[in-house]
Order: sequence, then structure tokens, then C-alpha cells
Amino acid sequence: MKQLAIMAAIAALAVSGLAAAQQATRTGPTAPELAHGRDVFARWCAPCHAVGPRLAGTMSLQAKYQGRVPAALEDRTDLTGPVISLFVRNGVAWMPPFRPTEITNADLAALNAYLTAPLNQRGSHAPLLAQEMAQRRQGQ
Repeated sequence: MKQLAIMAAIAALAVSGLAAAQQATRTGPTAPELAHGRDVFARWCAPCHAVGPRLAGTMSLQAKYQGRVPAALEDRTDLTGPVISLFVRNGVAWMPPFRPTEITNADLAALNAYLTAPLNQRGSHAPLLAQEMAQRRQGQ
């Protein structure tokens, strides 16, 4: 039993180290070809799936994966375009589906490109609306 606890602790440290390594690469500008996808994420996805406390989608994924993969979608490296499209168009659990009149097919393609690009090309995390509003107020 004690060995199992030690192995679990080591695994948790390894996962947290991986998450820390992923976080470390999330700085700098977003690659220009990914900027539109980042904007789509910021508008439609970040309110539930960004890095931050008490966001429904992030908390749900955190409970589901329990640290095996990052809970914030922007930090994931295992997502594929077809999976992203499936969830966006069909929804899952309490996540609603998004119609093409909300997220156009071009927007969805840009979102897929952003969320499947290497982390070092995605740049810093998309700001939450509250952060964006605070930055705009400071700039005025």
C-alpha cells in the first residue's frame, strides 16, 4: 500500500512537471496565422475553458482527467481538428452546440488550427473578457 502511494505521488509530480513545462512555453506573441483562431477561442471558448479558477469547462475537464492532461483547452496538445469540430457543432454534457451562424466554418477551421498548433506558436493565453476590459480601461 505504501509503495502504491509513493508511485502515485511520483506520477503526480511527473504530470505537474509536464504541465509546468507546457505553461513555460506559453509566452510571447501568437503566430500570425493563428491569431484569428485565438480570437475565436477568446470569444466563444475562453469563458468556460480558459486557464483560471471556477470556469465550468475547465473544472469539468480537471475533474474528468485528474491531472493526466491539462484541464484548460489552450494547454492541451492531444486535441485534433475532428474532435474539436465534433464538440463545437454537437456540444457535450451541458456545453451547447454552436451553429454555423455563431461560429462559422471558417472560424471553426481557425479555432482548430489554433488548438492543434504547437504550444510555442500559440503565444500567451487568450485573455478572459474581464482581463481584456481591464486592459482597455488602463489604456484609455
